[in-house]
Amino acid sequence: MANVTASQSTLQSLANPTRFVAIADRVLPWLLGLTLVLFAIGLPLAFFMAPADYQQGQTVRIMFVHVPAAWIAMFTYVVMAAAALGSLVWKHPLADVSARAAAPIGAAFTLICLVTGSLWGRPMWGAWWVWDARLTSMLVLFIMYLGLIALWHTIEDPIRAGRIAAILILVGIINIPIIKFSVDWWYTLHQAASVFRFDGPTIHTSMLIPLLVMAVAFMGLFGVLHLMAMKNEILRRRIRAIGMRAAYEGRRGVA
Repeated sequence: MANVTASQSTLQSLANPTRFVAIADRVLPWLLGLTLVLFAIGLPLAFFMAPADYQQGQTVRIMFVHVPAAWIAMFTYVVMAAAALGSLVWKHPLADVSARAAAPIGAAFTLICLVTGSLWGRPMWGAWWVWDARLTSMLVLFIMYLGLIALWHTIEDPIRAGRIAAILILVGIINIPIIKFSVDWWYTLHQAASVFRFDGPTIHTSMLIPLLVMAVAFMGLFGVLHLMAMKNEILRRRIRAIGMRAAYEGRRGVA
């Protein structure tokens, strides 16, 4: 019971935007430093120390950016879905802030995934783009991100925009398992999972270790960008509230 009470107290303290900004200011320098260290380790491992593939040659090194970007693109949407639940069910004041801040980041990682996939596909498949099941579902994810960003910018009232966006996010979560299992459900040019498998990874450790280091580095980069974007969104909403209050008081003064 004491643990539950403590958890509720922690959540309530984080629900205060001012408290959240203060915590983010303390966490960000450490998280940024850790992220830079991980990239400083992962990039040399991936691009200089990991061996070339016997079939793909040096082109295989695109994987060390492409795969982590794809993972973070999907992870970002899962974060947004959790925030959407927090907004609709628990009315957490920072849930919509989190979702809105995450959308451009998710779109950027999805775009990186699509571009690097095309760069890899041209020499391997002989085409910049094919309507492969996984490629198509990732393109749908990118369009969903852009649609949500447009929605937040189109509807001026942030509360109404957040409610509509949360519903659409939860509907769109069905695309995440489609992306994940598309190679198992349909014929696809993509290879089956080689890292997250019940029987263990099938990729050699000389490539697995750099890939995992880069994945953690990308995760740290997401954390840094997300915290910074949430801080900016909180400040933007405060400025909007101050502007609306000033306009309201100005109208009262004129009346």
